[in-house]
Amino acid sequence: MGKTWFEWAWSHKGAILGTACGLLFGFVYLAVGLWKTLVFAAIVFLGYYIGKKQDNREDLRDVLARILPEKFTR
Repeated sequence: MGKTWFEWAWSHKGAILGTACGLLFGFVYLAVGLWKTLVFAAIVFLGYYIGKKQDNREDLRDVLARILPEKFTR
């Protein structure tokens, strides 16, 4: 027989997630414009970066010290 819908979706999860993200950013671009969309994407990436570091058990203060200027981390 063939694959079920779930098996097919699971084997193509990257393409499905990429398409969903593309649609989301496309709608955001249409709604608010290019620069606001780029700022939004940068904030989302920063959140992902900090979350990934937390998953790897890195200290949040060390991560923020690398990202932010020194005057913010005293």
